[in-house]
Amino acid sequence: MASTAPHNSLNNCLQGKVALITGAGQGVGQGIALAMADAGANIVVAGRTLDKLQHTCDLIRERGCEAVPVQCNVMSAESLQNTVDVALETFGTVDILVNNAQETCLGTLLDLTEETLDAGWQSGPKATFRMMKLCYPHLKGGGCIVNLASTSAKRWDSSGYGAYAAAKDAIKALTRAAACEWAKDGIRSNVILPLASSPGLQRWIEQNPRESKPFIRSLPMQRVGDCEQDIGRFVASLCSDNSAYINGQSIAIDGGQAYMG
Repeated sequence: MASTAPHNSLNNCLQGKVALITGAGQGVGQGIALAMADAGANIVVAGRTLDKLQHTCDLIRERGCEAVPVQCNVMSAESLQNTVDVALETFGTVDILVNNAQETCLGTLLDLTEETLDAGWQSGPKATFRMMKLCYPHLKGGGCIVNLASTSAKRWDSSGYGAYAAAKDAIKALTRAAACEWAKDGIRSNVILPLASSPGLQRWIEQNPRESKPFIRSLPMQRVGDCEQDIGRFVASLCSDNSAYINGQSIAIDGGQAYMG
């Protein structure tokens, strides 16, 4: 469960900025939203479930920043456009874009349906591509993009993860292209690959102790990351002037699980 207590060591590094975060109703997206609010940013909280979005907004307001919930289906171009429109109507601009929401597309190649594959692609790289282009005019002159990928393509056994890894690696490729093409416009673009205690991972840990306990022991830091303290605070710093020369990178925030070489 996300903490409601503010942590001030981010020193308002995003003071007055506007961040649009998809999938911000829970998990990693919520953790990023709360950390950015601690850093002084106002947040467009986008996602599918309105009550979860409103809860995140309440937590943000408790920390002294403004927030607006926007129901958004990232597989719909019209919904994405509406989300950006609401951001502009509410705050006048978008300084930070975080593409977090994506449907999982897990399964072995013989079991995986084309519908599942398409959903992963539409909600992942295609939605990321669309949102980057929609926000581009507003990000020019100092904006920042953070897209979410995964270390699944680095697994020693990719059985059941092929489609998901393909979608996430496509996001990495699109982000690298944006970093190279848009840096001249003052836009930095990076990817994070988090391992965090999202609701889905928490369920898996609780329901599969025989698998999850050895998995956690295999992590160099012996724990799964916290959505706000470990993931969100890093992203807030990445989007600040503290990281002004970081561009085009894929950064694993996983306590050392994946070797990115």
